Amino acid sequence: MATADDLTIAGLVRLSTVDWPGHMAATVFLQGCPWNCLYCHNPDLIDCRTPGIMEWAEVEKFLQRRRGLLDGVVFTGGEPTRQRGLADAMARVRNMGFQVGLHTMGAYPTLLRPLIPLIDWVGFDIKAAPAHYGDIIATNPHASIGTVGSRHAMEALDMLLDAGIDIQARTTLYPDSVAVTDLPIIVDMLHSKGVGSYRLQQARAEGARQVLPDGRTLSYDRPGWDTEFAALKTRYDFG
Repeated sequence: MATADDLTIAGLVRLSTVDWPGHMAATVFLQGCPWNCLYCHNPDLIDCRTPGIMEWAEVEKFLQRRRGLLDGVVFTGGEPTRQRGLADAMARVRNMGFQVGLHTMGAYPTLLRPLIPLIDWVGFDIKAAPAHYGDIIATNPHASIGTVGSRHAMEALDMLLDAGIDIQARTTLYPDSVAVTDLPIIVDMLHSKGVGSYRLQQARAEGARQVLPDGRTLSYDRPGWDTEFAALKTRYDFG
């Protein structure tokens, strides 16, 4: 059975006030992601073959010194649920007295299920309306990964909601993204499922790819985009 010592760790943010709203948290970045989102601002975290930069023992040693100072630990990626040592890491974190947060897009519902008893909060990425996942999560928009990805994401979201996990759903937007026109569909879907909190996020150019593998360019800004995005947040954020 995999343990926390088997995790491929891509980074550690020792204090974050944004990765878990209302909490002071340490954030552990885990390597590897099955999707290839157009706007990904951490593309170096996609390849699961990339070695880690630190051992779990170093993370655990740091957390021992932060007992009583941090509220919790957030595991993010990449897609952290793909790493089978995550359950042990979460259990160790809880045993140290920390709450456990998770950032996920729901790519692996089967691997997510056994983690649920260990999780206090989830930031859940909704990429687009289910019919348009392929336009976001693959640089080839015709790839079948879109159909499979949306199905897995909805299964994972329903699983978390059924378990009563505190969830904040989020969608990342860039100019002319299909997700912009999908927002009414997304919000209606989230309300119907009983999601209590939803936030729009603005894609960041820093660290992201400007030119996609198929030669297309991706724009992260345009005249008036900041104003348009602010209006979208006012209209669609809830909870």
